Amino acid sequence: MSHRAITRILPAQATQDGAGVRLLRALGQQRQCRMDPFLMLDAFSSDDPDDYIAGFPPHPHRGFETVTYIVDGHMRHRDHLGNEGDLRAGGVQWMTAGRGIIHEEMPQQENGLLRGFQIWLNLPAADKMQPAHYRDIPAETLAVAELPEGGFIKLIAGIIPWTSCPLQGPGQGHVATQPLIADIRVMPDQTVAIPVPSTHQALLYVFEGQFDANGQAVVPGHTVWFGDQGDTLQIQPTPGSGESVRVLLLAGKPLNEPIAQYGPFVMNTPEEIEQALRDYRDGVLAQ
Repeated sequence: MSHRAITRILPAQATQDGAGVRLLRALGQQRQCRMDPFLMLDAFSSDDPDDYIAGFPPHPHRGFETVTYIVDGHMRHRDHLGNEGDLRAGGVQWMTAGRGIIHEEMPQQENGLLRGFQIWLNLPAADKMQPAHYRDIPAETLAVAELPEGGFIKLIAGIIPWTSCPLQGPGQGHVATQPLIADIRVMPDQTVAIPVPSTHQALLYVFEGQFDANGQAVVPGHTVWFGDQGDTLQIQPTPGSGESVRVLLLAGKPLNEPIAQYGPFVMNTPEEIEQALRDYRDGVLAQ
């Protein structure tokens, strides 16, 4: 068993989205900061309602999927299909925009901590125009493995061959990209090696504690990128810090397809983007 080498460490970029929600954009702030098949990773965390209360009013998507994971807080999803989802701490929303969807995501709290992530996962060209659909995944249905001293692996998507009982995330049928997404906490003086398929690109987003990157302490708000040689990702808190480290793992099989993006539309060619804009203008994007 060999560990993948760390190839780069990048800071997330502070920005705003929706109606003024403050967040950190860890993937997608620039084209070279995508990791195929993942288009974007946003992290939001604040106990100041002014940073999140305006939420994400109705807006369109086409050509990809959104995976929203709430660590703390309460949000609600509504879309033009009539779906309504109550996203509470530890839960996941999985939305396949496909041909098109118009939805909103609004906080259901007026104070307190709202913390979580939104991931944009690309769809292969053959699947971009499939009908839109939506799924709520409550916290209690996610597979969780306990680690020593209070650590854990919470699997949001994919399979991790963990000990004698493999962890399996909610089945989404992603044959093309086979996403692996997990929330992992490793306690002080512990080290965990997470198996990752050789076909997958992988990174970690640090959001609590300090991650040990070959002797360098990586603090929250940074992504740690890994090379493609090796069987596992090694996760270890900074020695001597006395703190645990908590990371979000993203890994997936690249599509290796051209990407054309205009805001909330992600297709393969500029012509397809122009068609999406016409469809939205003409009110037929989500039909």
